[in-house]
Amino acid sequence: MEYLGYSKGELGAIQSLFLVFSYVVPVISGTFADRYGFKKVLIISYLAYLPSILLLIFTETFSGIALTMLMIGLAAGIFKPLISGTVRAVTDKTNKTLGFGIFYAMVNVGASFGPVVAGMLRAISWNYAFLAAAIGIGLMLLITIFFYEEPPRETEGITLKQKFKDIYIALSDLRFTAFLILLGVFFWLPFWAFFNLMPLYIDKNLDTATLYLNFKMIFGTTIANILSHEEDGVRKILGETISHTGYVIMLFQIFVSRYFEKREAISTFLIGLFIAAAGMLIAGFARVSAPSLVFLGIALFAIGEMPSSPRIQEYITWIAPKEKAGLYMGANFLATGLGGGLSGFYTELYGVFREAGNPEYVWYTIAAHLLLGIVAIWIFTRSVGSFKELEA
Repeated sequence: MEYLGYSKGELGAIQSLFLVFSYVVPVISGTFADRYGFKKVLIISYLAYLPSILLLIFTETFSGIALTMLMIGLAAGIFKPLISGTVRAVTDKTNKTLGFGIFYAMVNVGASFGPVVAGMLRAISWNYAFLAAAIGIGLMLLITIFFYEEPPRETEGITLKQKFKDIYIALSDLRFTAFLILLGVFFWLPFWAFFNLMPLYIDKNLDTATLYLNFKMIFGTTIANILSHEEDGVRKILGETISHTGYVIMLFQIFVSRYFEKREAISTFLIGLFIAAAGMLIAGFARVSAPSLVFLGIALFAIGEMPSSPRIQEYITWIAPKEKAGLYMGANFLATGLGGGLSGFYTELYGVFREAGNPEYVWYTIAAHLLLGIVAIWIFTRSVGSFKELEA
């Protein structure tokens, strides 16, 4: 959308629409997965993904992009609770933190290689990037059909009506609902703002030619060339190839999970938020000092993400009975969807700061947002109390 010349407000609207839709649908898809089986619903999600992604090749109007992203959001929403639900079903108290750490590390294998492949291909043609995404979905469809084994769960005799009643019961717990709202506003909102904005910030506001030279000096010409493109005879880093946390998480998630697995969940989560806030501040400083500081900012955000994001997902699933893992993760996605739906505000705010000549201000604002969240969640858990994790 930046390439097509849309405003930051329009971009933010699409980001919010996509994220809120893809994280509200899991509330329903989680219940269907509990009833009909994870494998069947996974296959349905891939069959919904494929045509939606291919439609991106043919549409450039705002309404066309919006409708296409809604379709992709539907497919994503069907898929999202099923893998974490699978991990919940096949782990126990002895390996649950490690299990979710492995899950999160594997997610970030894709999060590392996906942007690199997409960046290289979009430098040639955006259509090639969309085709690569469709091919990836096609491969996952085949892998799921031939290799995925349905995890054992106690779901026999449970009707959809009972499942929806369970959703109501779960959300009628005002303490649980208030906790989800806090997560949405103070964790998922700034979390999604980071990923919405960092590629744009690097591409448009940092000296990407200098970043290329920095990267080349450390990792060599071959890797630097893979993560960059040539523009007017100068090699420049592609923003999306370095603006994610996947490569850091892929390398260190298991070690971080091992380190924090014996620590209390909420304190671990808050430590992660603090480190992520430091990363935001340093990313902002990169524009007014050395551009290479953005690498440190991204790395710190990743280090903060590693104990916070998988641990809070683990925490939610482990306050749920095993047979309701998909349901509770679906309820958790309401918090994620709330944050995603509000995150477009920061894209528009970034546009305002950018027009005023101070795009880095958006990172200082988001860092303050995270620090306020630490205080809010700490007060909530101390005054209302935390939830009890189950033993099995």
